[in-house]
Amino acid sequence: MDLPLSNTITAALPDLQAIRRDLHRNPELSFDLPRTAGIVAERLRAWGFDEVIEGIAKTGVVGILHGTSGPASDPSQRVLLRADMDALPIQEATGAEHASQVEGRMHACGHDGHTTMLLGAAEQLAHLRNFDGTLVFCFQPAEELGGGAKVMIDEGLLQRFPVKAAYAAHNWPQMPVGQFGVIHGGAMASADGVLITVEGTGGHSAQPHMARDPLVCAAAIIGSVQTIVSRTVSPFEQAVVSITSIHGGEAWNVIPDKIQMRCNFRSFSESVSAKIEMELKRICHGTAQAHGCTVHIERPPMTPYPPTVNHPAETRLAIEAMSAVAGAENVHQNLEPVMGSEDFAFFLREVPGAYIFIGNGDSAALHNPAYDFNDDALGYGVAYWTELARRALPCA
Repeated sequence: MDLPLSNTITAALPDLQAIRRDLHRNPELSFDLPRTAGIVAERLRAWGFDEVIEGIAKTGVVGILHGTSGPASDPSQRVLLRADMDALPIQEATGAEHASQVEGRMHACGHDGHTTMLLGAAEQLAHLRNFDGTLVFCFQPAEELGGGAKVMIDEGLLQRFPVKAAYAAHNWPQMPVGQFGVIHGGAMASADGVLITVEGTGGHSAQPHMARDPLVCAAAIIGSVQTIVSRTVSPFEQAVVSITSIHGGEAWNVIPDKIQMRCNFRSFSESVSAKIEMELKRICHGTAQAHGCTVHIERPPMTPYPPTVNHPAETRLAIEAMSAVAGAENVHQNLEPVMGSEDFAFFLREVPGAYIFIGNGDSAALHNPAYDFNDDALGYGVAYWTELARRALPCA
């Protein structure tokens, strides 16, 4: 879609494309992003940012930019803009000239584009400073593998730089470039999980009466778990409970004494997630007792993500900014909630904000080895961020 962009954004696009493709060639994972973070910090300093802080959550970068009236001491005059920087442990299959040069790693979710779009806005806003207050540019590690947003918050980001609102954006495959989308309220689901260990008494497969078969118990748990959504969660809520793996036993003729299962559950409400976990434990313990087995439920070494819930006033402001950039007819306000998760949810638990989507055109799906961020979307992302900043912190 061919929409007008400002001359300054258009002039910056070749440099932004070069940055994006360089980041794509050199993907880094989780919290270990020294090269990516170094590029971000170097650019922010070159553009005259008032303060650049490195090393939050190991490789997170925060840039502070003051508007026309100088530093804002009041949190009501400060806004946070966030981009994620990390890649995924996937072998790239795009065949692109700028494909990943690192075996087994690629930017399969477009975080290279997210970082570049926010950098582009940083350059524009550092030059214009056409806002009244302070912008906190947050370049975050470990969105995919570790809840980097939570770590940055736990390390005091919002205490050091309290803000009135926080915003983030994600590219969206199959939405045309030049179009935007948003979901009112619950936008992306929580992501949580438990490891279930069922213990019985092993034995010979020819003598099952001499054993307490944990496989039969595990099968009963799998079947019963499916009733959580259909029978204990309100039909007006959305939720998913999935047993995603089952391990146990090695021989054809041996009943094992232990089975391990992984369970993943998602919803758009923290109260629903708590209810799912409670029901899951009840079913597991009750079923184990009925089968003469025992069960242990523990959390794996993963950070559970809460649901990403957009706030009404900030969502309206984001819609105004998207509409100013692309026209109201190119802003989709009826997108379906996404069962995938996003750790920007941790920011939205602390301060109001909005999480929106930017069209990536006819690309492969996210987390697919054939996926690539569409460079044609860069200008629209930059335009959105600059317009949002101006509206969030308008000059008097």
